Amino acid sequence: MTIQKRGSRHSGWSLVLVLLLLFSPLLQTVGRSQTTSATASDQSVTGLSQILRLETLPVAGGAELVTVKARLDGLQTEGVDKWVPLVSILRDTLGDPDRENDRLRYIWPLTYTRPTLKQRLAAAIPFFYTRVGNKNSLSLKPPPPAMDLAAPDKEVWNKLFWTALQNILLDPYGTPIKATTSTYRKNTEDYRRSHIIRALSVIELYQAVEGERTFTDSEMAEIQARLLLTNKTFGGLVDDTKLQSYYTKEVSQTRDERGHNWEMLRQRAEAESLYFQPLLMPDGSATHALLWVSKSDLKKKLGGSFSSRFLNIANPWTDKRLQNWQGYKETRYVDSVGQLVEADTPDAQAVELIPLALYGLDNPKIPSLLVDFRDTYNPKKREMSRRALNDVTRNILSISTYGSLPFFVGRTVYDFITGRRGMDINQPSRLQAYSQLKLLLALNDTLDPKLREETNDHLENVSLNPFENDLEVEARVAREQYEALVAFAKDPDGLAAKLERDRRSELLSLEHGRNAQIVFRAANVLSFGKYVHREERTIDMESRLDIARRLSYHTTFLRQVAKAGIQVEVAWNAEDICKSLNFIAEHGDKAGQHAVAAAAQIFARTKDDDVRRACLESLSRISSNKAKTELLKISENQSLDQTWRDTAASALRQLNVPAQPIASTVSGGALKGGQP
Repeated sequence: MTIQKRGSRHSGWSLVLVLLLLFSPLLQTVGRSQTTSATASDQSVTGLSQILRLETLPVAGGAELVTVKARLDGLQTEGVDKWVPLVSILRDTLGDPDRENDRLRYIWPLTYTRPTLKQRLAAAIPFFYTRVGNKNSLSLKPPPPAMDLAAPDKEVWNKLFWTALQNILLDPYGTPIKATTSTYRKNTEDYRRSHIIRALSVIELYQAVEGERTFTDSEMAEIQARLLLTNKTFGGLVDDTKLQSYYTKEVSQTRDERGHNWEMLRQRAEAESLYFQPLLMPDGSATHALLWVSKSDLKKKLGGSFSSRFLNIANPWTDKRLQNWQGYKETRYVDSVGQLVEADTPDAQAVELIPLALYGLDNPKIPSLLVDFRDTYNPKKREMSRRALNDVTRNILSISTYGSLPFFVGRTVYDFITGRRGMDINQPSRLQAYSQLKLLLALNDTLDPKLREETNDHLENVSLNPFENDLEVEARVAREQYEALVAFAKDPDGLAAKLERDRRSELLSLEHGRNAQIVFRAANVLSFGKYVHREERTIDMESRLDIARRLSYHTTFLRQVAKAGIQVEVAWNAEDICKSLNFIAEHGDKAGQHAVAAAAQIFARTKDDDVRRACLESLSRISSNKAKTELLKISENQSLDQTWRDTAASALRQLNVPAQPIASTVSGGALKGGQP
């Protein structure tokens, strides 16, 4: 691990750097952090296969349960298998190896469990921000899934329904009922979100593993984007074609935030004569960082001044506890210029370091303080500041950010000032950094066991959620819940039966129109999810779903192609485009309006003759007025070559004729080959 020492001799340059950071955030780069960890990243990616692996369990009826297991060397548990199942995903394959008709279904973060009665009661107590113990016994029931990847919109409607129920039916009964129910809902949402974040981190680590891919690139983008979107109110309504771009954008933003916070924390360590140590995930990404102080510096700078800006910890130079520190210490070696070196380096001198604080680097504004080794409740009080303010204004004063203009203005100004001054008060939640750190502590075996244990003890005190369990218990919970899930998957009346019911529900869109679908979904929401409309099972159910899923797959792909800002054959493989267009043509009677729009846009954005022929072929086979309109536009487009216009007109005439290849009706071989 790399620790960087920054002395106070260069305080002038440090001030310049800090000023540049404050007034020109765009000047900050992630180059330094990426360069520093490049070698570690390469080595970590190579070694990921030694700490992550996949297990695939076939499920009766044509599905498979894919589980990511991790070797949790950081737990330091003797006599217990280190391999712990962390995330399971159900993939409905319809019983064949073709990926085009696969559908990802449920995702289980295996540390996510049903709370005990004691935890539920504590979670409903207003302003009760602490854990109440662990879940010691588990039922034989299968674990609860965190979400259904095939129906992400359900979460949106359920959330809106519960919000309306809270505001209309529960809030009028007075502050006690209002505060109790809203507190319970908040703790429930945060608990689920915490384990989704951890599941996302595990999947991101698996993505870096070299070798054969169980999930395709599009599936990985879907899984990760859908998990990220759970934090958005209307995230479940995001179109499938936007998942890849959304995920790419979020990854880029996360890297920028990490690089920004890395530099900010490193510069503050330099200005205050502290040591900076990044903590790396197994894939080499720096998600957290430690700050240390030297015992020799404590004597040299005794009684000196200290700026806590962005650090949010007490002055170490006036802290008598550090002068007689009885906690964890670590001995390192430095050379004549103060750089850390190996112990056998000539003229190396030993230096004794004391950990001061641990920070999360994924926070969008400033590094989030997670552990203060001298003041256990310092991070918790800062985390509570935002939660308490929201609870008071929402549950006691009945003031909302957008319902009161004075409060909105005051809150905005206050957030801006505290953010610019680096005050970790009323800042975005530490939930993400907290969840990632628990995973890092479990996976990372490079930390000294005593330091890891002390860090974990401090970390558990930061949690505000009564539903949370500690790290050791979560590993046991994951193992036991996986066993229950495997038993459920092997039971003919278990996961296989649930899968068939889901397929019958999937037939809803094939049997009923839009209005009927809205009615059935409303009934599901109003019945708290108890009523689910399912069609009767038929002999051809699998074959119908196969065609419907393939159409959806190819239509989604074509819509992504159609959004290309340049000629589509430049950004995409023309053979893949033609393959999807040909499938649309073969099943034009079942294709929808999205396929029509995509084919028309691709025709307008390509110069490839084969792709254009395939576009016209698909448009001629789709039985809809919109397809006729698009063909009419092409036939009347004066900027096109006359041969293409004649071809489109011929295709338009065939829309009401039994399907046959367009090429056979066009003279001159316009669709058989050659340049038009």
